[in-house]
Amino acid sequence: EDFIKPDRIIIGTDDERATLLLRALYAPFVRNRDRLLVMDVHSAEFTKYAANAMLATRISFMNELALLAERVGADIEMVRRGIGSDPRIGTHFLYPGTGYGGSCFPKDVKALIHTGREHRVELGLLAAVEATNERQKRVLVDKVVAHFGEDLRGRVFAVWGLAFKPNTDDMREAPSRIIIAELVRRGATVQAYDPVAMPEAERALEGTPRLTFAKDQQSALTGADALLVVTEWKEFRNPDFDHLKATLKQPTIFDGRNLYDPALMRTLGITCLGVGRGRQP
Repeated sequence: EDFIKPDRIIIGTDDERATLLLRALYAPFVRNRDRLLVMDVHSAEFTKYAANAMLATRISFMNELALLAERVGADIEMVRRGIGSDPRIGTHFLYPGTGYGGSCFPKDVKALIHTGREHRVELGLLAAVEATNERQKRVLVDKVVAHFGEDLRGRVFAVWGLAFKPNTDDMREAPSRIIIAELVRRGATVQAYDPVAMPEAERALEGTPRLTFAKDQQSALTGADALLVVTEWKEFRNPDFDHLKATLKQPTIFDGRNLYDPALMRTLGITCLGVGRGRQP
């Protein structure tokens, strides 16, 4: 899909023949609009890293603002819509949550920081982006500890979502890995479910104590004290809240992707603690 309908095609080459060949190769896919940019090799490589670093920066920026929003009583979801309506900013990659993962963003941010140091250029902004992201992966655990206490022995938590993002089974740098590790380190038992990433998650998390994998999202709730939503899969957006409330020992959701409206959840008798959703109990 990306190949057939690209936003842009960047070719890094200093060879005129290579440029002509690649223009011919891509010609059928850019007939409506020329999306092909030709530049030198160094600039093309730099562009790839810079694009991912920019998107990672937007995510960490929103995650850092979300921490402040909770303290001052602002709702980061309202803030997101407000600034996203400014055409100079736009709506993409402004969603606060549990941090970014996968193969590209973490790797490319690290690569730029490392390259900068090799050339005696300290990229302080990107270092802060990376540090903010690592801190954000623990935000849900901080909320769990604030609610249940530091000692989680005897507690059972359902976790919905293991892949670093929806529509993939990629567990590389996934926030779920940190969240689960921190919960079990404090003595908790975790019942996890992901629509696609279960086989990969079982491999990546092999040997983790007190971790079981549920056959479906409802089964993960059985016997659990609370639910943690870590990945924003579509099937998690509108669950059976009556069943959820009746199944959880304490009807509490730690919503790491702000899928649910806390005010609506209150009317249903469910405590919903999101990321940056104003002052929370």
